[in-house]
Amino acid sequence: LILIGGFVQLLAGFLAFRKYDHLGGAAFLTFSALWSSYGATRVLCAAPVSGHLLDIGVGNIEGFTAGSIAFLVLNAFLIILASSFNVVLLLLTLAMELLTICFLLFTVENLPLPFETVMLSILSIVCFYGATASLTNCMFGKDLLVMGPPLLTVQSSKKDREDPLPCVCPKSHLTSGLRTIAELLNTGAVCGVPTDTVYALAASCKHPQAIEKVYRIKDRPQEKPICIFISNLEQLRAAAPPISPLLWEFMENVYPGGIGCIIRKGEWLKKLGVGAGYSRVGTQDSIMIRVPDLTVLVHLIDMTGPLAITSANPSGEVDSTHHDMVISRLGHKLEGVLCDGESDEVVASTVVNCTKIDESGITIVREGCIPAGQVMQIFERVKNR
Repeated sequence: LILIGGFVQLLAGFLAFRKYDHLGGAAFLTFSALWSSYGATRVLCAAPVSGHLLDIGVGNIEGFTAGSIAFLVLNAFLIILASSFNVVLLLLTLAMELLTICFLLFTVENLPLPFETVMLSILSIVCFYGATASLTNCMFGKDLLVMGPPLLTVQSSKKDREDPLPCVCPKSHLTSGLRTIAELLNTGAVCGVPTDTVYALAASCKHPQAIEKVYRIKDRPQEKPICIFISNLEQLRAAAPPISPLLWEFMENVYPGGIGCIIRKGEWLKKLGVGAGYSRVGTQDSIMIRVPDLTVLVHLIDMTGPLAITSANPSGEVDSTHHDMVISRLGHKLEGVLCDGESDEVVASTVVNCTKIDESGITIVREGCIPAGQVMQIFERVKNR
C-alpha cells in the first residue's frame, strides 16, 4: 500500500506537469516523497532487518527529524498556493501537513497511535474524494462534484489588465456573436470575418458607403474591384442571370469552395440583393461571385444578404490567417471582428474568368488555394460531359 500510494502521487505529479499545472505537479511530487519516506520509515521500524528491528535512536534521529521539518516548511508554502485554487486541493495540503506532523512526532518517538490513525483516515477521505471529483468532472466536462472555490484571489490593478480590444470581437461558435456581427453589417459597418480561405473584410452590399470604407481601411486602389459572397447557388438561380448551361454546370462543380467565378454583370444583381452597392462591386461589366465553404459565414450571409468581400489585410501585405492578425492590423478601423481562430488556408481563393466560357473557355486570373491545373481539369470534365 505504501509503494502504491507513493507511485500514485508520483503519477499525479507527472500528469499535472504534462498539463502545464506546475503547482499541482510540485505538490504531488512533494506528497510522493513525503508519503514514501513516512511509509517506508514506519515499515522498516516495525519489521525485522537482518534479525533486528530498524532502530531510530538518539544517535540517528537528527536526520529524520530535520527531514520532517523540511517537509513541514515546504508544504506550508503549498498550503498558501493551494488556497488560490480550490478547497479540495487546500484540504489535501492541510492533510499532508498533519501527516508530516505525525512523521515528526514519530521521529522523536512521541506519536500517539489514535492521532496517526485519525490523520491517515482524513488523508484517505480527502484523496479519495479529490480523485473521484477530478475524474468525474473531467469525464463529463462539467462540475458534477464540487471542488470548492479559491479562498484567496489576487485582484490585478487596472494597469496590469490587458488593454481593451479596439472593436467588438465575438466568438464565431456563439449564436449571439453571429447576430452581433450581422447587426453591425446591416447598419453599414465594416467587419472582419472568417472565410474558407483567409480572413476577409465584409460590408453589406446594401450600404455603398460601407464598401467605400473598405477601400479606405486597407488603402485599396479604386481600380481594383471587390467581389461578392452569396450563401448558396440557389440564390443565384432565383435572380435569373443570363448564364449558359455550361457555366451553370461549372459553377455547380466548384461551389461551395475556394474558387471565385467572374461573370457578366447586369440588373439581375439587384434581384440577388445587391441594392445601392451595385456600382461599387465588381467592374462596370463583370462581377466575381463566390459561395464559401464555411458554415458560419454562410449563416452570416443568410442574415445579411450578399456581402462585399476583400482580404483583411492592408493593400500589398500578406493575408490574415488568424483573427488576432485582423485585430492587431486593422481592428482600430473596424466595428467588429468575428473570431474563428486559425484559417483553413494560408492563401486566398483562386479567381477564374468565366465571361467567355462558351466561346474560348475559362482563364485563370489568380491562382490561390485551388491549383490552376485542378480548375482546368474540372472545366474539361464538365465541358466533355
